[in-house]
Amino acid sequence: MYDIGEAYTYYKKFIYNEERQVLLKRYGLHVAGSVPSIDWELFGAILTGDHGKQGYGSDLTGHEIKSSVERASFEYQYHLHGGKQKLLDDMKVRHIFISYSDDYKNIEVRRMDGKQLKERFRAWLPGLEQNYAEGPGRRQRYRKSIPFGIVKKNGVLIMSVKDGELVETEN
Repeated sequence: MYDIGEAYTYYKKFIYNEERQVLLKRYGLHVAGSVPSIDWELFGAILTGDHGKQGYGSDLTGHEIKSSVERASFEYQYHLHGGKQKLLDDMKVRHIFISYSDDYKNIEVRRMDGKQLKERFRAWLPGLEQNYAEGPGRRQRYRKSIPFGIVKKNGVLIMSVKDGELVETEN
């Protein structure tokens, strides 16, 4: 179902690149947050076999990819144009949640179906509509989060990496 081997290979080469980590530390730059979201999206695409989606909505055709430092919540951001459609899309697609350590040596990847999160997303809808209502309080973005605890409790662990080594997979 998942291509864990290829995803792990990508992780080792582009996400947990030890040489890059050493250079970041040597020059006093932050290691945490140094992996762009597009790398996590590509990791998710390789893992799931899914492809990017044009326009508004989920990151991939059938998946939304979220990443966050260990035990932190996963942020969802909805934009003025297309935000409502994305929120509705989030109710349908599968969600891949990636938790990573500050140094990227450890990651856990979990999945949840949109239908598991549907009531949470539905509860966000009135706030999103109010956020985009015409008037002086109108904003460009609407942000909400799903707590790590909910993902850990209800999500299915797909793969786990400890100290840079693959230690657990769904298969």
